[in-house]
Amino acid sequence: MIRYIRRAAGLCLFLLVALLLNAARVQVLQADSLDDNPANRRKNIVRYEQERGNILVDGRPVTGSKDTGEQLRWERTYTQGPLYAPVTGYASQTYGTALIEAAEDDVLSGTDPMLAPFPFWGEITREQQPGGRVATTVKAAAQQAAYRGLGGRRGAVAAIEPASGRILALVSSPSYDPGQLSGTGPAATGAWAALNSSTSRPMLNRAIRQTYPPGSSFKIVTAAAALDAGVVTDVDAPTDTPDPYVLPNTTTTLPNEASGCEDASLAYAIRVSCNTVMAGLGVKVGLSGMYEAAGRFGFNDKGIAIPSWVSVSNFDKDMSNDQLALSSIGQFNTRATPLQMAMVAAAVANGGDLNTPHLVESTATNSGSVISQSATRSYRQAMNPATAVQLQKMMVDVVENGTGGNAAIPGVTVGGKTGTAQHGLDNSGVPYAWFISWAQKPDAGQAAVAVAVVVEDSQARRGDITGGGLAAPIARSVMEAVLGD
Repeated sequence: MIRYIRRAAGLCLFLLVALLLNAARVQVLQADSLDDNPANRRKNIVRYEQERGNILVDGRPVTGSKDTGEQLRWERTYTQGPLYAPVTGYASQTYGTALIEAAEDDVLSGTDPMLAPFPFWGEITREQQPGGRVATTVKAAAQQAAYRGLGGRRGAVAAIEPASGRILALVSSPSYDPGQLSGTGPAATGAWAALNSSTSRPMLNRAIRQTYPPGSSFKIVTAAAALDAGVVTDVDAPTDTPDPYVLPNTTTTLPNEASGCEDASLAYAIRVSCNTVMAGLGVKVGLSGMYEAAGRFGFNDKGIAIPSWVSVSNFDKDMSNDQLALSSIGQFNTRATPLQMAMVAAAVANGGDLNTPHLVESTATNSGSVISQSATRSYRQAMNPATAVQLQKMMVDVVENGTGGNAAIPGVTVGGKTGTAQHGLDNSGVPYAWFISWAQKPDAGQAAVAVAVVVEDSQARRGDITGGGLAAPIARSVMEAVLGD
């Protein structure tokens, strides 16, 4: 009898050990896969059982949370949602996260290990910390000025502090209220369907995710390339450019909107925006020189993130000379985001040194203890310092004596460049109006802000669309807001 009892006890011990091993396998080895299983609602329940951390502008929250009393308890809310949607993105219980809500999700949701009071505390206790805070670099006054300036028209504004790379404004229009997507059920799914089917594409972040032909605003890049390459040594000397200019190896002539462009100097060509001079200079610099020059400003870089990813601005690597001529005036396949063109203006304003643009100033715990702080990082030396000084003078001349007069601010040094970009089959589309600029107070040692504005105004008459007419006043209001803040 004792022998059978021993066997039964041994079997029970074996089963107990097997049970313990299986429990360890499930709880340790398979924990992550079970957590991530779409059928496991527990992860979402835990995620939404506490308030999400806030995103801050000028130290004040532009987000919040409300208690729904449902199983997914806390739902995201937004203050002035359409104004800040291109910055915050959305945090939806149905559709996930976007932009800062996605890039800083670990901090905002409380899952970042750095939020714990001690190293590895969360790993040991499996305890979720209160959601942290994300402070942005955005200035509320600049954001509001840009949003009001666009007035619901399709377009975008990006503003950067040249000395630091801090993004001061990031606006896309038309916009949307991300709070409509926060919850679950018919309201959220209906809003999602309506927004995604809208012909105005309000959820498209035009400031960082849409590329446009930059038109004549790109001539600043071409001018920098020509000066750095020694193709132009005297900005006031004739460039030996005919008007009309025949595109290389073709019979096609390139027109000018301005007069006096025949054999004009670089300074005059920038002031009145001569297509012929700038196209000819681009060909003289050559494809490799233009490609490398554009790259120093950020074109063709797939790795730019602010921290959300930014669409690649394009300058072709393989072109014929006639295509290069058009590309050098911001046409053909040359395309840029508004943020990219703000980087061009910022590089000029900052003496040729282009700093990496960033949208997050710092992250902190719910109690305010800082866990990360952004620092100024040089992106590239976009041009020689001497070239930057010459371009600064030429851009100031554009505002004071040329096509950019609508951007002038009394008592402030303002540099700018207009652009009217053609697009569509045989340039049949309504042109895009561009303006890039920077502003510096007379008693300051450096520029306070660089701005890029693009307006897609399909309602305006084609002949009325110019960068100086539509976009420059918006840039001026943004610069004034930064200078007065």
